Amino acid sequence: MCNLFSNTTAVEAMRRVFSVAPENDHLGNAAPQAAIFPKGDAAIVRLDAQGARRLDYSHWGFVLPQTSTRTGRPIQPKAVNNARDDKLRVSPFWRGAFRHRRCLIPASSFCEMTGRNPATHVWFGVTGPQDRTPFALAGIWQDYDGPYGEERRALLTSSMITTRPNALVAPIHPDRMPVILRPDAYDQWLLGSEDEAFQLLEPYPADEMTIHQQGVGLNHDGDQPSHTDPQMPLF
Repeated sequence: MCNLFSNTTAVEAMRRVFSVAPENDHLGNAAPQAAIFPKGDAAIVRLDAQGARRLDYSHWGFVLPQTSTRTGRPIQPKAVNNARDDKLRVSPFWRGAFRHRRCLIPASSFCEMTGRNPATHVWFGVTGPQDRTPFALAGIWQDYDGPYGEERRALLTSSMITTRPNALVAPIHPDRMPVILRPDAYDQWLLGSEDEAFQLLEPYPADEMTIHQQGVGLNHDGDQPSHTDPQMPLF
């Protein structure tokens, strides 16, 4: 279950990779993001009313308002940033977005952690012609307008889809991994029927993925680990 990923691809490169026209780029002068956490800004590619692809920033995590059990007043909401593939068609929380509001989430790596006190961060990516080759995670989006702690906010929100892990990810996270989409599947995910989109929710081949780095304290992709022990390899 991914709670941390990176997107260090330059905006111009994102437009090229995801076939977004310059006039549909709404990211502005976006800086590379070596770490994106829940409730943080995450770029997404979605379709506009005319069916053209556009780049927008989203709040990573569908907003789930909460109230204090002690005072009954609103408190900071939960950011539900992962949607399980087996819940998409049955949960009212996800169902409408899966049917009508699918998106691509540009990424250059995602992180899973193993162990505790301290945990080891393991950063996964796809193999390709360059370091940190960009790829797309399957996502869904929705607008939110409502209480956000002590204020009211209007937000574009997103969540990524997870599925069972492949052989590379399973030793670190044996339950889930994000769904990675191949470029030739982007249209099927964005434009296809519910059944056609659901067919894409499979683990990405392990032999087409890599571990970019791993170590204690690596909460940003590209950091140097605060501690690694060569006598205790993970694999």
